[in-house]
Amino acid sequence: MKFIVRNGQQGEEEENLQELHEDENQGKTDPKQEERLAVDEEGNLSAYNPITNMTAQEKALKIQEDIPKNLREVQRVLEERVGLNRSFDLVMREMVFGAKRVGIFYCNGFAKDTVLTDIITRLTYADREEVAHHTLETFIEKLIPHIQVKHYTKMSEIVGQVLMGGTAFFIEGVTTAIAVDAKTFPIRSIAEPDLERVVRGSRDGFVETLLTNVTLVRRRIRDERFKLEIMQIGKRTKTDVCIGYINDIADASLVQDVKDKMKQVEIDGLPLGEKQLEEMIVNKGWNPYPMVRYSERPDVVSAHLLEGHVCVFVDTSPSVMILPTTFFHHVQHAEEYRNTPFIGTYLRWVRFAGIMMSIFLLPLWYLMVMEPSLKPEGLEFLGPQKEGTLPLLIQFLIADIGIDLMRMAAVHTPSPLATAMGLVAAILVGDIAVKTGLFINEVILYLALASIGMFATPSYELGLANRIVRLALLITVSIFGVPGFVIGSTLWLIILASKKSYDAPYMWPFIPFNAKSFFAILLRRPVLASKTRLSITKPIDGTRQPKT
Repeated sequence: MKFIVRNGQQGEEEENLQELHEDENQGKTDPKQEERLAVDEEGNLSAYNPITNMTAQEKALKIQEDIPKNLREVQRVLEERVGLNRSFDLVMREMVFGAKRVGIFYCNGFAKDTVLTDIITRLTYADREEVAHHTLETFIEKLIPHIQVKHYTKMSEIVGQVLMGGTAFFIEGVTTAIAVDAKTFPIRSIAEPDLERVVRGSRDGFVETLLTNVTLVRRRIRDERFKLEIMQIGKRTKTDVCIGYINDIADASLVQDVKDKMKQVEIDGLPLGEKQLEEMIVNKGWNPYPMVRYSERPDVVSAHLLEGHVCVFVDTSPSVMILPTTFFHHVQHAEEYRNTPFIGTYLRWVRFAGIMMSIFLLPLWYLMVMEPSLKPEGLEFLGPQKEGTLPLLIQFLIADIGIDLMRMAAVHTPSPLATAMGLVAAILVGDIAVKTGLFINEVILYLALASIGMFATPSYELGLANRIVRLALLITVSIFGVPGFVIGSTLWLIILASKKSYDAPYMWPFIPFNAKSFFAILLRRPVLASKTRLSITKPIDGTRQPKT
């Protein structure tokens, strides 16, 4: 019996491996020594582990790329590479078609049984002479009736196709395997997204299946120049990521930059989908403001594609990433474009007012309470008529955090209990807190107005970031008064103006100022009045109404 122990030291290029042979007379090793055998100096499993240690043959089979001619050898390779006969959902079905033994390898949860049954039915009619010569070509061109059939010569490639949902056909005596894309994924029905509801308009939204999502967009953009490039990210998850853009509109350097950053991503997987990918390709650090826009609506994504944006689809994610984006991309909503230009402009201004109210209402009111001389004429009534038990700042902080708690509780509360939870929060907490003197009515009122403005923000991420800014302004006002509000607001604007989303200024068209584009942000212009695309994406074709 042989044990291998790592005595790795920092700065050594090679590990000093020692071989300890069991004493034949004693028949066992030192227990303390045996405990150290499975752990290296970093706390990881060492080269030898009694549970996972493999022989040289098993290691060779695990990394073998050549596809064996013998099905028994194929099965042995699959046992070491993917755990065939160990994982219950991996199946190897062997059948004989025209005197040729074929191994059908698939993942039971992905296999589309109706299609595979039709393929197997056709293969049962294979003639012996028909498959005796040019076996591979005969199977692909004549015997497998499917629209997506491809052959592979490497084991890693064919296994990857099976783990993505395909079915592999290994033919006895042939060193090439055939992959048939006959798969089905667990999928929920297409429904309107909860975060982007509209009164009038389409009711379809993205789901967790990549192919369904790109099809919803392809249905709206029937342009031969609409490109969808796919790649895989994650060493273990091998998550499908698709980059969508319109070839003669999107800036080529932007498209290439996005692809280059994705190719540089090195991670074991993306189980949380697009959010993890965003943090890898967008260097935002601790900035709370969103540098990309998410949307679950195919019409919104299509509109951005026509503006020259690049959209990123991630498999298993119902949200599509849109970039580059500015602050003002996050404050627009599809509802504005489902109404007349006048009503759409009105709704946009109301939304702008709500967003500004969610940031500045509480700090301004608190500032006027601290400095009564700042109250405008006619607004002398502003301010608490009586003081609560707690200081105003503490009341604001507790109430703001309480709203966050109620929001999280509403998310995690089952629907039948949501009404009861709302009654508890509104009556028992809010009303009793005021009656006992912990809070004053004005705090609850203005905090409710600020919260309404936050909930009216179309972007969920932007609403949360604005809440953090509001809390920071409250604290600076309580400490420094008027200078704190001025400096805090200025610093907030400077930080946002210094940010960029893929070389696009975050506060454009306000900073740097672009009069024509800023006018388009303030007003929901008629469709025929928008003759050119916004310059923020540097579109190749900037004309919205091409001449025929």
